[in-house]
Amino acid sequence: MLDKIGSLFLKWERFSNKCKCLCQLSKFSQVGKGCVIRGPGTFTGSHISLGDNVTIGTDSVFLSSDAYIKIGSNVLFGPHVFIITGNHRINVVGQYITEVTEKLPENDADVVIGDDVWIGAGSIILKGVQIGEGCVIGAGSVVTKSLEPYGVYAGNPAKNIKDRFTPEELSEHLRTVNERRGRK
Repeated sequence: MLDKIGSLFLKWERFSNKCKCLCQLSKFSQVGKGCVIRGPGTFTGSHISLGDNVTIGTDSVFLSSDAYIKIGSNVLFGPHVFIITGNHRINVVGQYITEVTEKLPENDADVVIGDDVWIGAGSIILKGVQIGEGCVIGAGSVVTKSLEPYGVYAGNPAKNIKDRFTPEELSEHLRTVNERRGRK
């Protein structure tokens, strides 16, 4: 009897998680095929778009203000990843930061993440960053500047620690994935 109750509870939990995932995905401006959110998270603004096969780890936070978060296809986020497209004005004389409500255009900037990217647990991606195709971001990294394709980056601020492939391996990788995409 307990086995049946446990089994029903597991099925209910999976169903409930799928419903929560669908509710969260419905907040985004565009969602490709096969996208999954692995658990609770915070996603604000309707300026978030996902390509195909994007997996977002539990407790991730994506905050899009007036700028956009654009995520390519085949992207994997570990848990607790934080993306923010905006910043506060800090240069208004005579006002506390909490009183400043006006933003300037430079206070917000898009975050663009290319295809085939893995962003490790606890990473933070700040406004205006473009992460090139094929990048790997090490856990706990803080990405403050745009990153070149197919690099492995880690640290605070994130720096290139190695290339993902040798030049020969990259050539083979690109040939193979382009064939899979139907491109020559």
